[in-house]
Amino acid sequence: MKVVILAGGFGTRISEESHLKPKPMIEIGGRPVLWHIMKLYSYYGYHEFIICAGYKQECIKEWFANYYLYNCDITFDFLDGSRVRVHSDDTEPWKVTVVDTGLYTMTGGRLKRIQKYLEDGQDFMMTYGDGLSNVNIRDLEDFHLRQKKLATLTAVLPEGRFGVMDLDQDLVKSFREKKKTDMGWINGGYMVLNTKVFDYLEGDASVFEKEPMERLAEEGQMTCYKHNGFWQCMDTLRDKQKLEKLWDSGQAPWKVW
Repeated sequence: MKVVILAGGFGTRISEESHLKPKPMIEIGGRPVLWHIMKLYSYYGYHEFIICAGYKQECIKEWFANYYLYNCDITFDFLDGSRVRVHSDDTEPWKVTVVDTGLYTMTGGRLKRIQKYLEDGQDFMMTYGDGLSNVNIRDLEDFHLRQKKLATLTAVLPEGRFGVMDLDQDLVKSFREKKKTDMGWINGGYMVLNTKVFDYLEGDASVFEKEPMERLAEEGQMTCYKHNGFWQCMDTLRDKQKLEKLWDSGQAPWKVW
């Protein structure tokens, strides 16, 4: 099963770094967030990826084109016809297709543009290029197959950023840390979709999370896989710093490999 990753947005809320590179290429522990996401899928046996690029898409293409340079010991022999020798092969068993899906294309439009790289009637994975999790991808696929629907999304309980006041009308009764259950379930990405969802998409302006997902839900074609484990979106510089701290501690929850 192929994995589609949306990686084409501007990342304006983390512009401190995204003015230089697309958000999925911002690094955690010296590796792009995109790499961390792909490592999770690869751990569960999913090795073929389609990257929906857009903003600064050349950064993503160049990174994969130079993957050996970034990950292996290499000798450049200028005395022997400028030969390049790779001493170790520590790269992953990946097949990666990077597609320029347009600069201003919305999420549904990006999906529509990569339709030709998927076979009709097959299921495929889809996620966003900025969310890290320890979701069990194999269990997610099994759940999707049992439900026999066109779409399955992973629901997560985000951590609250601010404390909560318990009120009795206008009287403050207590203060406490916000619980995950105070927030409610949200779409955490990590979806399994059937190619029939392309029938719900119309052009570059299509926002997958709006009308297409709403129609799928209304027609009873979208199910929800609840994930109670770790999930964190890298939306802001604060989020990046939090993820970096977890990685540096050696206890990054998403590092299951």
